[in-house]
Amino acid sequence: MSRQLPWISIVVLLVVLPGCGYKAGGPYRTDIQTVYVEMFGSREFRRDLEFMLTEAVKKRIGADTPYRLAAREKADTILTGEVLEERQAAWAPDFLSRQPREKQLTLAVKLQWRDVRTGKLLADVPVQLQTVDYLTPTGETEKFAQERAVDGLARQIVAKMYEDW
Repeated sequence: MSRQLPWISIVVLLVVLPGCGYKAGGPYRTDIQTVYVEMFGSREFRRDLEFMLTEAVKKRIGADTPYRLAAREKADTILTGEVLEERQAAWAPDFLSRQPREKQLTLAVKLQWRDVRTGKLLADVPVQLQTVDYLTPTGETEKFAQERAVDGLARQIVAKMYEDW
């Protein structure tokens, strides 16, 4: 009897979990198979932010979603975006040097996700923000902060691809 108990527990879980709102495919849309990620545009004069963000979003889609990346002509949906601004702020000046000890970098982007088969707009986000703090005295650079902000934005953008959006 004790050998059957684990099997019974597994069967009960398999029967109960589908009734609790869980879906086998996860939180993503099942009617979409492929996504084309257009190169993000940029209003910002800092170089390569749009390239970094486009690549980060593609990697996140490949790693975190069931969607496949596809060529524009073969994709079910198209994701477009634009880097609107990078803004920096300095905090906590050092008493002796008067240089900031802590800085903050904020990236703002807009994005749209459209189903090309129906023309329906699946997501329209006029402004998505990502803010990161970094410490220059410890050797953290603006480039390091940009990479962290881009990764955070990529996570947020892919989260917009959940079904209930």
